[in-house]
Amino acid sequence: MTSLDAAERPDVPPASRWLDDPVESGPAAGFGVYLHVPFCAHRCGYCDFATWDDKAGWMDRYVAAVHDDIARTVAGGRRVLAPAGADLDDAWPRVTSVFVGGGTPTLLPPDDLAGLVERVAGELDLAGDAEVTVECNPETASIALFERLVAAGVTRVSMGAQSFAPHVLATLERQHGPERPVEAIAEARAAGIGEVNLDLIYGTPGERDEDWAETLRRVVAAGTDHVSAYALTIHDNTPFGVAVRAGAMPLPDEDVQAERFDVADDVLGAAGFEHYEVSNWARSPARRAAPEAASRSFRSRHNLLYWRHGDYLAFGVGAHAHVAGRRWWSHRSIPRYVTAIEAGASPVAAAEELSPVERAEERLMLGLRVREGLHPVDAPPLDPAALADAVGVGLVTTSCGRLQATDRGWFLLDEAVRRLM
Repeated sequence: MTSLDAAERPDVPPASRWLDDPVESGPAAGFGVYLHVPFCAHRCGYCDFATWDDKAGWMDRYVAAVHDDIARTVAGGRRVLAPAGADLDDAWPRVTSVFVGGGTPTLLPPDDLAGLVERVAGELDLAGDAEVTVECNPETASIALFERLVAAGVTRVSMGAQSFAPHVLATLERQHGPERPVEAIAEARAAGIGEVNLDLIYGTPGERDEDWAETLRRVVAAGTDHVSAYALTIHDNTPFGVAVRAGAMPLPDEDVQAERFDVADDVLGAAGFEHYEVSNWARSPARRAAPEAASRSFRSRHNLLYWRHGDYLAFGVGAHAHVAGRRWWSHRSIPRYVTAIEAGASPVAAAEELSPVERAEERLMLGLRVREGLHPVDAPPLDPAALADAVGVGLVTTSCGRLQATDRGWFLLDEAVRRLM
């Protein structure tokens, strides 16, 4: 086995440097915190995330439990959570990104939501330029909400628009109309939110070519900084999954979804968006009018942390965390999560320690999602014949020494990684 840069760097032990001393990945990628707020006014038919309504009145206890979870975890130190034998001290790294996801975090009272962000900043060392993102549904947005979030240190909002076609929104069971995302973006800007992402879903049954074209036109006109666009996926455990099995809803057409993706890439590219990850586009800073935006990227730093195999803590139901090859996740049930914390017990449902081979596979699978791929030092050891095979069938390239997925390889990542491993 040899690494990509073994010939160029014979003094570096390739079998360990990709984990111990990477340039962009692992500990070099930053350190993140994820907070999960599971409450939703309505669970959309396609959603398989850990979401709950609050008919049973758990919201106040849940917020208090997350506060306690943060405080106890941080006080316990990093070494307790790292795998046995990991060369780590107890000090937590400086936090470079925070992401509050859901559910619909903005269903919380503004002070409660802002308080969770402030708790992270109070317990951990938050970098002065940290990216702090909150997910928001358009119908829950307001200038007052965003002003409170800005005061708490929030720098970025991720808005669930999904579509600008009324009948597609109805099929997706969204609670807002096509005008509301644009209004919510304007409210976020007025309150001082520096960056806005719009989430889109394409390939919904009943969506026409002209619907998708109009959605993209509205996205570009709205002046958003970032777009995440995903093909509709039907999960068995969702109402949409039940409807498909019953014959009440057709499966999304994969060929149509592929065409939708190509259209999105063309339209967003022409509007100055960089296609930097399989499903994500970031506006070129030069295309934003604000002078302070000219020198920074609008890529999602928190998501880049995931794709570059970094470490992150996570709090809330169903939240997954990762430190140095150990991964753990909490209960998906609000009652189990809350009552465990209130009883002084751990809310962790399960944990796993990844073997070196599993970490290598994960490094490849995640790192190849990003357009520029992996730095030569950050790629795990690869057999030369396996690398030549993956290059030969057009799945990866080693341009400038970096291991990158080709456009074809981006959509066949499982196959690319299988060949490389």
